[in-house]
Amino acid sequence: MDTDQRLREAAEKLALTLAQGGMQKTTARVMTALLYTRQDAMTAADLCAELSISSGAVSTAVKQLIPIGLIERVPAPGSRRDHYRFRQGAWASLMSQQNAMLATMGAAAQEGLDAAGQDSVTGRRLHEMKDFYAYMTKQLIPLIDSWRQRYAAQHADTPR
Repeated sequence: MDTDQRLREAAEKLALTLAQGGMQKTTARVMTALLYTRQDAMTAADLCAELSISSGAVSTAVKQLIPIGLIERVPAPGSRRDHYRFRQGAWASLMSQQNAMLATMGAAAQEGLDAAGQDSVTGRRLHEMKDFYAYMTKQLIPLIDSWRQRYAAQHADTPR
């Protein structure tokens, strides 16, 4: 099996995993196509051809992936078409966005705890939830910062 075929199969396998985790299947396929491509960037037409999907499906996926920081639109000298690529630093950015979700979950637990009281069955469950999300918030921020520093140091001489 050639390299391109192996990359396509790996991309499809990851897309399936992401879809099983809740991501829309087409969005997952577009994301993994950009992650696994050997090109620096792909056009919407490239993605349509690679994935056998419509331009509307690509457009919808791109509109979901750009705001969460996984892909980016990049200029291509001499081309009028939009080009997209998997964004460097995407994984750390994605995890950083989880901080907002962690804070929201912690606040929801606190609100319920305030209503239920500490000594009720509900209060005990919500107290555990609040403690968990507070701990995760405290640990995640320095963990991501540490990873970014480590990665930057290891790849200081590597061009994009």
